[in-house]
Formats: sequence, structure tokens, C-alpha cells
Amino acid sequence: MQHLKDETADLHTKIELLNDSKRKLLGESSDSCSVVELEEIEKQLERSLRNIRDRKKLLYKEQIDLLKEKEKILMKENAELRKKCKMLPLQLSINDPTNAMEVETALFIGLPETRTAN
Repeated sequence: MQHLKDETADLHTKIELLNDSKRKLLGESSDSCSVVELEEIEKQLERSLRNIRDRKKLLYKEQIDLLKEKEKILMKENAELRKKCKMLPLQLSINDPTNAMEVETALFIGLPETRTAN
């Protein structure tokens, strides 16, 4: 039982230290910090920022690589579609009989009953 009480007290102390550290990093209790402590906090923040920026850079690089792959696929698909579009008008003119059909028209002047074709 005493072991559990000691462990609880240790955990409580660790929680308090972590909360203190968190407040200092957030600048909430910087009034009580010495110059040395403030410099140490600054170094920690700079390391954290560097890690965050490195991670962000890595994620952006991965995203750029994925987008470049997608671009290659779309460029290939675009080239294939352009090739099909260039072939399409030829196929339409060959297979569409209405384009080759000739139509004869006549113009009639006068009343409908008296019209006759010449």
C-alpha cells in the first residue's frame, strides 16, 4: 500500500513539473524565470520549431512527389485524348452518310395551286 502512495506522489510531482514546463513554454509564467531559464526555453522552442519545419518540409516534398506523379499520368492521358481527337473528324466524315448526300431543291413562285416544277 505504501508503494502505491509513493508512486502516486511521484506522478503528482511529475504532473506539476510538466504543467510548470508547459506554462513556461507558453510564456504564461515567464515573470518568475531567470535569464538562464528564459534562454533555455528559447533554445527548446527553436529546436521545436526546427523539428516542426523539417517535418512540414518532408510532408510538402511527399505531396509534391505525388502531384508530379499525377501530373505525368494526366499528361499521358491528355496526349492520348489529343491523338484520339485528331483522328475523330476523319472517322466522322467517312462513316457519316449525311455529309456526302446531295439534295436538289427547287424554287416555286406563285400560289400553291398553280405551282408546277420546270
